[in-house]
Amino acid sequence: MTQRVELATVRDRLAVDALVTEYAVAVDDGDWEGYRGLFVPGGRADYRSAGGIEGDAPAVADWLARSLTVFPVRQHLIVNRRVRFGIREQDTGDTAHVQADYLNPMGGGGDGEEAASPDFVCGGRYAFAAVRTEDGWRLTEVVVREKWRRLPGRRAADVIN
Repeated sequence: MTQRVELATVRDRLAVDALVTEYAVAVDDGDWEGYRGLFVPGGRADYRSAGGIEGDAPAVADWLARSLTVFPVRQHLIVNRRVRFGIREQDTGDTAHVQADYLNPMGGGGDGEEAASPDFVCGGRYAFAAVRTEDGWRLTEVVVREKWRRLPGRRAADVIN
């Protein structure tokens, strides 16, 4: 590999990593317009393993906006990101696949300005697919594979996929 190719790969890796971070921030902040903007037209998300829906990004954003109102306190921690680049139209690095683990504590709001500690925690693995566009990297697909969850006052329940 030449230094130019290595530098381009590092830049792409940082851009794809930033895309995954923007995804987490959009969900945590309830920025559903921003969430929609992370996807290509026709991009899809699949939350079925976590009890949600699968569909195009706008429909999923609407569902998330409704279903997450019971959890005004949200914080996605996305770690162990494994990025793999693919080939499209004979050019290297036009597609990316990211496998990343997540820990997601969520909770209701507290009294006044004090936030309540999270009372619902889940974890699992994301599979992100992205493509290089004229506007930068965008998501084509997000698949959530929830592996476990802890509910208030209960032991962690196994999630069967």
